[in-house]
Amino acid sequence: MEWLTHSQTGFRQAARYLLGMRLAIISTLLIAVAVAETTITLAHRAEALILCLLYAVLATLGWLWFSRKPPQGSLPVSLSLSADLLLIGLWLFFTGGYTNPLVSLLLLPIAVAIILVPSRQSIVLTLTGIAVYTALVLWHAPVMHDHQHADLAQLHLVGMWVTFALTAAILLLVVGTLARRLRLQQSQLSDFREDRLRDEQIISLGLSAAAVAHRLGTPLNTLTLLLDEIRAHSAGNTSKELDDDLALMDQQLALCSSHLQQLTKAAVEARTDQLEQLPVQAWLKRLRESATLLWPSGPINWSNNHPDAIIAVDATVDQAVLNLLANALTASPDWVAVNCRVTEPGRLELIVEDHGDGLTLQGAPGEDIVDSRNGLGVGLFLSNATIQRLGGNLRARASETGTTMMIDLPITRNSLYKELSE
Repeated sequence: MEWLTHSQTGFRQAARYLLGMRLAIISTLLIAVAVAETTITLAHRAEALILCLLYAVLATLGWLWFSRKPPQGSLPVSLSLSADLLLIGLWLFFTGGYTNPLVSLLLLPIAVAIILVPSRQSIVLTLTGIAVYTALVLWHAPVMHDHQHADLAQLHLVGMWVTFALTAAILLLVVGTLARRLRLQQSQLSDFREDRLRDEQIISLGLSAAAVAHRLGTPLNTLTLLLDEIRAHSAGNTSKELDDDLALMDQQLALCSSHLQQLTKAAVEARTDQLEQLPVQAWLKRLRESATLLWPSGPINWSNNHPDAIIAVDATVDQAVLNLLANALTASPDWVAVNCRVTEPGRLELIVEDHGDGLTLQGAPGEDIVDSRNGLGVGLFLSNATIQRLGGNLRARASETGTTMMIDLPITRNSLYKELSE
């Protein structure tokens, strides 16, 4: 229970549950005094009411302490639960001791202690509760001065039912809520571990890509020099076909150099956590230019309906979209469509559609690295990780007519788009 016993945030959360438990106990004690007075005359009614008032004051002070200035360790929690046992024990002492059916209320602080404090302290609190119960067996004040056995027996039976119902309700609310919070935190920790494993895979891929990019720089420079030498030696003696081939080689070498520069820029942005804010129209124009350079004859239909919004992206997001376009063109060489829309306030959805055979979906797309016959099989994985890093998500919908990939991204706060203003 490290999450609850050794953090100030945990004590702030526990303060509400402790206050709720104590107020429920105090209300029960007051109701018990009122009900008993309708049947019998209590011998120590004043003492019982004073103890209820004292318990309410201590419960309020404990809540203020834990919620506003929580302690550093679990010992104050154990001491406050010990005070619960002593106050409940004193109230029981003046109302019949172990013969009082409400004696089972001593179990509530022990049950809460088992959840809130370390095992050693909870064992001490359990022994304290047993000691209080034992003391009530040996020493206790009578409920009333003149014994009315018939009334006492009936009152005891009713009190047993009330005690059972109250104990079950408090355990359900307090212990059940804490248990659900614990399961939620365990689930969050599990998701965090999965994200860490995925990030480690991405880091490994990034290091490999950086090493390859570093090694590719020298061959590209060599090829560029060779291309310049070929042009210099064959100046005026080349055919049109050779000129076209040399121009194409120059274009492709420039494209490779551009990709290496983009990789370096992405690394710098990732290290400094910089995002570029630009209108959606400008971002899609940049994506279209990159796609045209990569696939000059690619049948990509770009929608001209651009939302009037501003989005924060970096080079890794561009690469993620280009990866999806590459997958779509591989599956559907004849037709691919790209459009975007504002789905809700503050969210932008980019849609990539194709008429391929369809995507075999197993869970969320991009959660794991998959085998690919036409590539390295990491494009979808990296795309999904990049989109999630910026607060978005990647969804897929497969049908008989093809596959639709949907990228959901947040819009920056200073954006204004026509859909909401109209």
